[in-house]
Amino acid sequence: MLAEPNLQVFRELVSKASRDELIWMNGFLAGLMQSNGEAVPAVPAVAEAAAVLVKKITITYGTETGNSKKLATQFAAAAKKKGVTVKLAGLDQYRLSDLAKEEYLFAVISTQGDGEPPATAQKFYDHIHQQPLQLHNLKFAVLGLGDTSYPLFCKAAEDVDAQLQKLGGNRVLSLVKCDTDYETEAAQWFEQVIQSLSGTASAAPVPVKKAAHKKNYTGTIITNINLNDRDSNKQTHHIEIGAEEDVAYLPGDSLGLIPHNKPALVEAILSLTGLKGDTEIAFRDTTATAYELLVKKINLQHLPERVVAQYAIIVQQDIPVTRIDLVDLLKIYPVKDAAQFEEVFSILEPIAPRLYSIASSPAAHGNEIHLTVSRCGFDINGEKKYGLCSDFLSQLKPGDTFDFYIHPNSLFRLPEESRDVIMIGPGTGIAPFRSFIAERDALGASGRNWLFFGEQHFSSDFLYQTEIQNYVQTGALHNVSLAFSRDQEDKIYVQHRLQQQAAEVWDWLQNGAAVYVCGAKAPMSEDVEAALLELISEKGAKTTAEAKAYLEQLQEEGRYLKDVY
Repeated sequence: MLAEPNLQVFRELVSKASRDELIWMNGFLAGLMQSNGEAVPAVPAVAEAAAVLVKKITITYGTETGNSKKLATQFAAAAKKKGVTVKLAGLDQYRLSDLAKEEYLFAVISTQGDGEPPATAQKFYDHIHQQPLQLHNLKFAVLGLGDTSYPLFCKAAEDVDAQLQKLGGNRVLSLVKCDTDYETEAAQWFEQVIQSLSGTASAAPVPVKKAAHKKNYTGTIITNINLNDRDSNKQTHHIEIGAEEDVAYLPGDSLGLIPHNKPALVEAILSLTGLKGDTEIAFRDTTATAYELLVKKINLQHLPERVVAQYAIIVQQDIPVTRIDLVDLLKIYPVKDAAQFEEVFSILEPIAPRLYSIASSPAAHGNEIHLTVSRCGFDINGEKKYGLCSDFLSQLKPGDTFDFYIHPNSLFRLPEESRDVIMIGPGTGIAPFRSFIAERDALGASGRNWLFFGEQHFSSDFLYQTEIQNYVQTGALHNVSLAFSRDQEDKIYVQHRLQQQAAEVWDWLQNGAAVYVCGAKAPMSEDVEAALLELISEKGAKTTAEAKAYLEQLQEEGRYLKDVY
């Protein structure tokens, strides 16, 4: 309780204060007490309006798969409910000249590839790193989305956060980095944002939270068969996996795994370096034998330039900036002995996980998980080589085991059971649609299903042909449009089938159908989108701009979804 003289001063101050001044005083006292390790209850009458102390903010997002956009949009809606005026913009649409004028900027950004920003954020990323900006009036916070399985977890978000501070910006909250299960931490971050806008955030910096590890499962190969006929120039494997425990997943999710390096390659590396395979080596957060690490943990192929540069320092040789396999690096620029190679372990990086769309349905296939894997082959200097993970998976035999995890994809989900669905998935892009069809069939969904599938040859490359024919016969598939590009002189792809059946596709769209696209990002998904825009323009009597707006509206409604790579 205040002493009487102080109480009189306090009452006079409160009685003359405006609403905004009361909000400020409430936040100031809360922050003061929290900084001393104590808690103070908010003043009830003020707490409800506390979010409107800051009148205007900007929320931006840099996204590849859509997760960052989804979160940023949710944050913007929540802030508006608090009375805050929000400017929401993707970093590809953000006007760079506005940055120096911003007062509050909150960015949600994912990381792609080798620690890079998504393509939609590249222009913004380059701008803040290349221009001599003065951002002393800027207050900012960054939320990073990533995958802890990758060596450079949330690196793009780290770079943006550090650079904004370097340019004079004032960090409202410390960087928070989220793993693939990001919803809870992202919500907590935004709650901290709201508190900072109301003046009730703690004066102490919010620590970066360590993301929880994914749940790993052990899978056993049940079946591994090549779906292509003998005269095909492709190998596409249908792989069925049994798990030791129940695995929770939904149609549209992916299976993630760390592939193993070939034992023959590891033996060659050990021979070149003189290191014994049973030597115990510490690598990151584990200790194991050199052989086990080289087979199961360490990336040996296409080493990043940063790793090659560090290797040059260790071996004290002048090595050009390039990407190269470890075995070739050791042959051209050898280590002097086994001890020096042990030192090299400290600069090597983990094998990055690979993701494969799940081709099975929880409702139809029980506790099995199915994959559709194309064994990727290519020639280097006349030598036939294969992609690390597709080769690893394609060589597994029944009874073999490997570890995996589930990578949820909340942006590629089935709609309500009554909605019609158009699925466009050439090649291995058919994988999630096999899951979709099986799931809707098993649950008795009333919505119609239309599949567009394409490959090279009908006779040798029609993946899941018998299943698809059976689904047509039973009515689970209402339409199937096939495009086999090499069966005639002029190549025909799925986008051509879309154009040929534009009137019916438009009719489905007008009746509320959802459109899904899965497969290669370039050029397939781009060509498909161009075909969709053309049919929307033609059949809907719309201008090019109106067709784009229509497709964007479908995206906003969750009726145009892509899972492309």
